[in-house]
Amino acid sequence: MSKELQLEILNNWVNFNAMTDKIINELETALKEQNNISLKEFYVMYYLSQETDRKLRLQQLQELIGLSQSAMSRLVGRLEAKTCGSLERSTCEDDKRGIYTSLTQSGEERFGRALQTFNLAMKEIEENQNSIIFDILKNKVNN
Repeated sequence: MSKELQLEILNNWVNFNAMTDKIINELETALKEQNNISLKEFYVMYYLSQETDRKLRLQQLQELIGLSQSAMSRLVGRLEAKTCGSLERSTCEDDKRGIYTSLTQSGEERFGRALQTFNLAMKEIEENQNSIIFDILKNKVNN
């Protein structure tokens, strides 16, 4: 591979990364301002909402979100407290060391409002940027 091609690939990667960072920052701002939650908190509620019983082991959430055990525990603690019970923890019946985190009815409602904010922010971002990221996302959805 030629040096020019290597630099072009690197340049494309750097531009792609900068674009995704910008989108993440805009989503983070919208969710903070309108729903008083972070993007990672939104992701936690999203993953829980996708489960039939609306719960996951804390360790599974930790892996999905990409946080350490202590950071994940703090995040879940914030959602238990500041969102008036959006999440609740329970001990695993089979393994008393395991902790489940579940989305409450209040949490589902909060997630629904945050999802509207997320979708509006994504629409605004898409309208304001001629971005290949959105072409990729649309292609993924349509296939």
